[in-house]
Amino acid sequence: MRSHRWFGVGLLLLGSVIAARSLSGPLVTGAIRYRTSATTLNQITGGDAAALLIVAPICLAVGVLALRGHPAAPVLALAPALFATYTFTQLIVGQEYLRLPGNNERYFPLLYSGFVLGGATAVAAWRRIDPAKLPVTSRRLDRVAAGVLFAVVLFLVGQHLPTLVDALRDTPTRTEYVSSPTAFWLVNLMDLGIIAPVALASAVGLLRGAAWARTPMYAIVGAYALLGASVTGMGVTMVRNGDPDASPTGAAGFAVFTLAFATLAFILYRPLFRADRRRTGSAAGRGTAATQPAR
Repeated sequence: MRSHRWFGVGLLLLGSVIAARSLSGPLVTGAIRYRTSATTLNQITGGDAAALLIVAPICLAVGVLALRGHPAAPVLALAPALFATYTFTQLIVGQEYLRLPGNNERYFPLLYSGFVLGGATAVAAWRRIDPAKLPVTSRRLDRVAAGVLFAVVLFLVGQHLPTLVDALRDTPTRTEYVSSPTAFWLVNLMDLGIIAPVALASAVGLLRGAAWARTPMYAIVGAYALLGASVTGMGVTMVRNGDPDASPTGAAGFAVFTLAFATLAFILYRPLFRADRRRTGSAAGRGTAATQPAR
């Protein structure tokens, strides 16, 4: 019970920090002034909207489930925890310190707490998941999930390769690199050095029927549903603010992307609650049988 309590409290704290950071940024109060370009600032604003309206409430809801000892809580917690770790890393490291004006370093304790809580929650959730006890999915669904993970790898490579090629030139011209080089290299490192390899390994594992591949599958699909919502918010904000790099088509495409991942996440997560009902029902049945008098 104490383990459930601490895990749930950690999720509630993480959700509160995500909300506080979003409210303190350019979306609402503007107290945090990030040292970054105008384009990246539009992206942070759109990401803050998704974090405040979607990620923080999900984190709080999962925290309540964890406090109640619901077996689905660790799996559900992976997505907001990884989202927080990914996002807070970029907000701390990806700024143009000493080059652009701002004050985000004064809010390092808030950003640091989000990073630590996100990482600690992800590790705690992962350790609570027993792949052997996860709901059994059909081979067809496993192949679909594997195909989606392969698509994530191709998407990341296709998204970053053109800008990487440009960045390697003597005189880069792409706005993504020229305006915010620190954030550019950090995102490329995280996407191509961490997410893409994990997604590729998980996809291969799913196709081979490996039990270990199911946990990262849940993590990546859930996290990408949230990241997709964040990127959609970025695209909408850039279009609304007339950003020169804005693309209405791109924003609409990411909205479809988000909906697809959210649908797959719903299909994958739903059996977690059915399994809980079956276990509850079985326990209740055994309790009833135990209390019946012998004949």
